[in-house]
Formats: sequence, structure tokens, C-alpha cells
Amino acid sequence: MAGVAAVVVLGGAGLYAMTRSPAEAPAAEGEAGHSEEEGEHAEGEEAGGEEGVVVLTAAQITAANIAIVAVTGGGGGETRLSGRVEPMVDAKAAVAASVGGRVERVLVAPGQSVRAGQSLAILVSGDAATLRADADAAAASSDAARRAYERDRNLEEAGVVARQEVETSRAQSLSSEAAARAARARVSAAGSPNASGRLSVTSPISGVVTSVQVGPGGFAAQGGVIAEVTNPARVEIVFNAPPALAAQVRAGSSVRVQGPAGEFDAVVTGVAAGAGGEGGGTIIRARPSGGGLPPAGSAVSGSVVTGGAVSGLTVPSDAIQTVEGGSVVFVRTAEGFRAVSVLAGRQAGDRTEILSGLTGSERVAGANAFLLKAELAKGEAEHGH
Repeated sequence: MAGVAAVVVLGGAGLYAMTRSPAEAPAAEGEAGHSEEEGEHAEGEEAGGEEGVVVLTAAQITAANIAIVAVTGGGGGETRLSGRVEPMVDAKAAVAASVGGRVERVLVAPGQSVRAGQSLAILVSGDAATLRADADAAAASSDAARRAYERDRNLEEAGVVARQEVETSRAQSLSSEAAARAARARVSAAGSPNASGRLSVTSPISGVVTSVQVGPGGFAAQGGVIAEVTNPARVEIVFNAPPALAAQVRAGSSVRVQGPAGEFDAVVTGVAAGAGGEGGGTIIRARPSGGGLPPAGSAVSGSVVTGGAVSGLTVPSDAIQTVEGGSVVFVRTAEGFRAVSVLAGRQAGDRTEILSGLTGSERVAGANAFLLKAELAKGEAEHGH
């Protein structure tokens, strides 16, 4: 890049540069027939142009879509986290027997896909048969009480029975109806067994059976797990973080995640302070901004931007370009841009810290700064010939 002055113009096909070295300036301004010796003689007389300069007008900058951004202070810190991909709370079900009974049939096996409401096993339970009988008896009593109330009401209209008897019949009818509703609810909670006490244990979610805890002929105790079902499509990232991070990370914060298949962006959905076990750590939950996640159980790492630095300078990360092995940013000048060497520090989010090289008052090329780097490289290549 040393000794090269780059002049960039906007052609019909986009951005291109006319580059020249300080030694070539007199030859370009002189007659076309001057010899190479004359150009070399002019090299000693010419003061030369400024190094690393790309000359552009405001219209050309706009046409090339080169963003001009300010150098800002702060930028925050970056904290590295470790975590795993885990099923969401509502994506895993341990399906238990609501009443104790003998296992008559097992209808699924580990690895099998099931839908919500699908039967996993058939139980035969004496307790379930009793519940069903009680429900049938309560329904019969309710029907009898309702008919008695209707009969007394008709007799009361005919002047045969007193009003007080009708009110008593009505109260008994309402009480019997309430008892029947309670009995039906108990039967439903038990899995709606038939009169023989045979009932189905069903899956509350769609997913894949991960384990089966019973076999035909065995006994399932009330509350005992029959099978476990997990929905592999409903997973999230769970990070273990230091306790202090709970005050610095909020729902909606962005996280850069490194997984088995590469990097992707995620968004924090929840922060739970003190939920990290005995150590009182913080649990951070996140979901990908787009696309899917690795399978449940996959180990991942992430980086989250926290807080803000009280001093220091930052620029957008795409403003930093590598030229001749060093980091530079293109500072806006009256004529265009000038490549300025900088010492880049840590990166937090989409911004990078500048340790030296800038004062903070500059305006630099952000998006599409690589176009300016390309023009400098092309100018050096042409000068090399």
C-alpha cells in the first residue's frame, strides 16, 4: 500500500478505481510520448500523493452504498457461556397411571412416534371399576331426583301438594345432580374406565416415546410412570451462568451460539436467578432467531453482550478491514476516505473495540467498507506492473 494514491470513480458497472503512485503522477500529466526515463526523473521531483487515499464524491459514496458511521464509546463486554440443548418444559411428559391396576397390554415401544391422545397401555383396575359404578349410581340417583321434582311441581300446580314439598324436591334434585357431576369427573380423571375397570393410559403430547417402564402382566401403582414421551421439535438452549449475570442479561438479549453444526444467533427468552442448583447460579434460556436447533442433549457454547464500558471506542465489526496484514478502518475525509491503521480489541456483538489509532471524533466507512479495500488492492497490483 506504501506509495500508492488511489482515485476511485463510479462507472456504469459499479465502483472502480484509477490508482497511481506518486512517481507516476508527472508522467500521467505530461505528454503520452515521454519515455520511461523521463518518468523516473519526474519521480524525484514530484512530492507524491498521500498514501492509502481513496477519492470519492458524496454521490459516489451513496451510489456504492458505503455507510458512514461515527466512532462510539463503550460497546459492552462479552461473556462466554456453556450450555446444552434441552426439551422445553411442555415438550416432555412422564405419563403416569391415575389409578393402580394390572397392565393388560403395552401398545408402544421406545422410539415410536405417538400423537396426543394416543393410547400407550391398557390397565385393568378394580378401583377404576368402583369409580365407574359410583358414577353410574350417582347418575341414576340424579335422574330419579329430577323426576321426583318434576312430579311434585306438577302436583303443586294442581293444588295437591304444598309449595314447601316442591322446594324440598328441587333441593334434592340439585344435590343429586352435583354428586353425579363429581362422580363423572372422577371417572374422567381415572382415564374413563368401562364397567369392567379397563382403561387406556394416553399420551398428553405428540412426540417420541423415550422409555417404557411397565410390561404386560405387571402392576402399575397409582402415580407410577408408564412411559415417557418427548417432542424433539420443541427444544431450547439452557445456559449455566454466574449469579451476577442475572442483573445484566434480559429477555430479548442476543446470543451468538456455537453448536456442532456451526454458529447461529439466538434470543434470550428467560433468565432465572438462583435456579442453577446448590451454587445459586443463573439459568439463561434462549431460542434460535431462525432455523432449528441441534438435537436435545447437544453441548453448545455462547457469547452474550453484557453491560457497557465506561471508556474506550468501538466501531462496527465490518468497518475493520485487513490490509497488508494489519487492521485498518477507512476514515471519511473531504476528498473521500483514508486508510488508518488501528489496533482492534475484543468483539462484542456486532461491534469491535478499538484500542488505538482513532480519537473518537472520526466518521468511518461501515457497511461495504470492503469495496474500499478492494480498490486499494487493485491499485497496488496495477502499480506493481
